[in-house]
Amino acid sequence: MRIFADKLAENLERKSFPIYLFMGNEPLLLQESKDLLYKHAKEKGFLDKQRFTLDKQVDWNQIFDCCQALSLFSNQQIIELEIPETGVTAASAKELVNLAGMLNPDILLVVIGNKLSRAQENTKWFKALHQNGLLVSCNSPELRLLPQFVQHRCRKLKLTPDAEAVQMLAQWHEGNLLALAQSLEKLALLYPDGNLTLPRVESSLSRHNHFTPFQWTDALLAGQAKRAQRILRQLQAEGQEAIILLRTIQKELFLLIEMRQAFDHGAVLGKIFDQHRIWQNKRPLYTSALQRLNLAFLQKQVHLLCQLELSVKTTFDQEPWPKLSQLSIELCQPTAALSRLEQPI
Repeated sequence: MRIFADKLAENLERKSFPIYLFMGNEPLLLQESKDLLYKHAKEKGFLDKQRFTLDKQVDWNQIFDCCQALSLFSNQQIIELEIPETGVTAASAKELVNLAGMLNPDILLVVIGNKLSRAQENTKWFKALHQNGLLVSCNSPELRLLPQFVQHRCRKLKLTPDAEAVQMLAQWHEGNLLALAQSLEKLALLYPDGNLTLPRVESSLSRHNHFTPFQWTDALLAGQAKRAQRILRQLQAEGQEAIILLRTIQKELFLLIEMRQAFDHGAVLGKIFDQHRIWQNKRPLYTSALQRLNLAFLQKQVHLLCQLELSVKTTFDQEPWPKLSQLSIELCQPTAALSRLEQPI
């Protein structure tokens, strides 16, 4: 069974599981989910907690001892296993399967890790744990769902924001939900009546949004020119290396060229996406890009990117950001490329 993090509280009231898997890329949701579970578990008598990181140095004998060293007078205990960013090693994967068969009612197993991939969901260790456990998705909400997330958090604090305040809170805290939680707590203290208007939010808060290169490429694929420019300016302000952005979009362009070539030869988009293992939630982005950008245009953009990368590496006094901005506009609005005179990079 799997649920989203915001459904954990009501789920705990209905049923308890011997295994909880908190998987996702949002630190706020991971921490809040853990805190909620541990509070509930403490009320049920789980007073001890043992924590292990599943790196190469982990001692599995210690973990197994936690399952076996129980007596009539010992406390029920929580075993928390954290999966590092490098993932589960082959040795740990085997031991996780063994651990799943050793659990007893006095053990609550909690596994914490990053966002799951499709390949990870098909592994033996994950299936062994998920079979008798609850998967709690702690991923950052998609952009289109972020206003709804803001409203949900506001209701918990008895705040009543208007539509403009919701949009500003979502925009100012995108990619940084921990800052959002702190900002809402601050607003709740500043305005006891709970009414949040745009002027109140603007006068009380600063921007806390944080973006990654992948959010920039998603905006480019979707053709969202204004959003792509806003993300690009934020990345520049945060000191992001331009070469990383170049490599990131270059990879996407090569992928689009392969898919566009297949599409131009009569292949169905669904099969093309399956062949390149494109996730379902990403398919609308690539569909938009493929409908908007033809093969000749994509190849031209790759050529321009190569020239820009060469310039970045050899001409240190030339600022790459204006060219990146221009490329962003053209990828979102190809007609802009036709109307401008070519300039040497």
